[in-house]
Amino acid sequence: MKRFTFRLEKVMQLRKYKEDECKLALGQAISILNKIENDIKITAVKRHNAAEQRFNDGQNIPSWDIYILRLEQEAEKLAKQAAQAEIVVEQKRALYIEAQKELKAIEKLKEKRKKEYRKEMMDLQMIEIDDMTAARHKLLHEISNKDHKGNPPPPKFLAL
Repeated sequence: MKRFTFRLEKVMQLRKYKEDECKLALGQAISILNKIENDIKITAVKRHNAAEQRFNDGQNIPSWDIYILRLEQEAEKLAKQAAQAEIVVEQKRALYIEAQKELKAIEKLKEKRKKEYRKEMMDLQMIEIDDMTAARHKLLHEISNKDHKGNPPPPKFLAL
């Protein structure tokens, strides 16, 4: 019995590689977005602390105001970067989902072909078993019809 071979195995491997690449790219994009979001949180904490220090330090209010303004500008810049990074994440996610669909389609095709192969092999085995059974039955019938001398019995219409 021949082994099952899927003619599109190379295509399936290529699609698996593409899916892995898309998954990696998505992970990197999410990592960048998480870093930006973390920087936004850190900037917010710095701004909050600076605002508290401004009220505690009555002599350097203008310098604290400048620092707070710079932190607010940095937060705005980070918010824009986060929005852009979210767009990139969504694009990478869409590519990954598409790659998953393509891979899943070819995997389903492989399973379908494998199931068809198994059914075909089972049918061939059943035919082979039927042929062997028929041959055995014919052989047993021929043996039982021979007399002890090895001669076949005369046809029934000639026998008296």
